[in-house]
Amino acid sequence: MHTIFDYRKNPDFPNRYISPEKLFSYLQTNYSDYISEVGKSYLGKPIFKMTVGNGPTKVLAWSQMHGNEANATHAMLDLLEYFKSQPELEKEIYGKITLDFIFMLNPDGSEKWTRRNALDIDMNRDYLKMSSKEFPILKKIAENGNYDYALNLHEQRTIFTTDGENPATLSFLAPSENFEREITENRKKAMAVIVRINDTLKEMIPNQIARYSDEFYPTSTGDNFMKMGIPSILYEGGHFPDDYKRENTRKFYTIALYEGLKAIGELKGSTENWEEYQKIPENKETHYDMIYRNVKLNTDFECVLDIAVQYKEEYFEGDDEISFTPIVVEVGDVGKKKGWKEIDCRGKKFISERKFPKLDAEVDFTIE
Repeated sequence: MHTIFDYRKNPDFPNRYISPEKLFSYLQTNYSDYISEVGKSYLGKPIFKMTVGNGPTKVLAWSQMHGNEANATHAMLDLLEYFKSQPELEKEIYGKITLDFIFMLNPDGSEKWTRRNALDIDMNRDYLKMSSKEFPILKKIAENGNYDYALNLHEQRTIFTTDGENPATLSFLAPSENFEREITENRKKAMAVIVRINDTLKEMIPNQIARYSDEFYPTSTGDNFMKMGIPSILYEGGHFPDDYKRENTRKFYTIALYEGLKAIGELKGSTENWEEYQKIPENKETHYDMIYRNVKLNTDFECVLDIAVQYKEEYFEGDDEISFTPIVVEVGDVGKKKGWKEIDCRGKKFISERKFPKLDAEVDFTIE
C-alpha cells in the first residue's frame, strides 16, 4: 500500500535558483548535527554531506553535479520539510536506510547557473581523468563508503517526450556496465527500484515518465559506479507543460526521491519485478520550446520557413531567479519536430532589422 504523499515545498527556497551561500547557511543553521564538510570546490566553496538514518541499507546520493540542475537539491530540501510533519514516516524510512546526501557537488557552477564547473569541466564525464577538484571528493566517498545503492540526480532539457506528445517530466536509468549493455545483477537491482518509483508516479503523471537510453559511457559516473559494484539509479527531472520554473517537476521529483528511498529500504537488494522496467517508454527527442510555422521572410525571392526557438536559462548576478532568453536553434523545414507552443504565421509579417533570423542568436524579430 502506498502512503499518500502530502507534498510540502520548503519555504526557504521558493525559486528555481538556489544561492550556494543561502544553502550553506540553511544547512548549518538547521542541520548542523547531520552535516559535515567533505571538501571544497575549485573556488573554495564548501561541499557538504548530510547523513540521515541508521538503517542497514546504505545509500549515496548527490545533487547539482551540473550546476544548472537544481531540482534534486530542492527535492532533498522539500523531503526534509515533509518529514517535519511526518515523524513516524521519517522514522520508518530512516530505520531501513542510512542516506549520505551530498548537496551541490558543483557549487561554483551552481552559483553561475552553468552545467560545468569553474574550469569548464563536465563532472559527469570526469570519472577516469579526475581533472576537476570536486569529482574526486564524490569518487573517494563512493569507493570507501560500502554503499548498497547510489542515486545520481540530474535534470534534462525540455526537448524530451515519452511518446512524441507528452513531456518526459521524469526519466530514469539503470546505467549499463559495458558496451554490450548486458543486464547484470546490479542493473536488475536498480531496475527494481525504478519499477517501484514508476508504479506510484505513473498514477500521478500518466504518460510522463520515461527511461533514458542505456548507451554505455566509459567516462561517466553512473556507468562506472555500476562497474564498481554499486547499483546506481539516474534521475532526470524534465519538462511539465507551461512550467519552465519547474514547480511541478520539483514536486514530482521530491515524491520520486521519497519513493526511491522507500523502495530501496524495502527491496534490500532484491531484483523483484525488474523486467517491468523494459515497459517504461524510452525518451524521445521530439520538441522545441516554440516553433513559428510558415514564416514569410522579406526577401526578394519567395522564402517561407519554420523557425524553432529554445529558451536559454541564464543567471544574472544579483537576481533571485534565473531568466529565460529565447534563442533561434533551427530554421527551414522543422516539420519533423513539434513545439510546446506553435504559432502559425500565415498572413502575418516578419518584422526584423535583418532579412533572415540568425541561428544561435537571441530572437530579435516580431511577428505581426
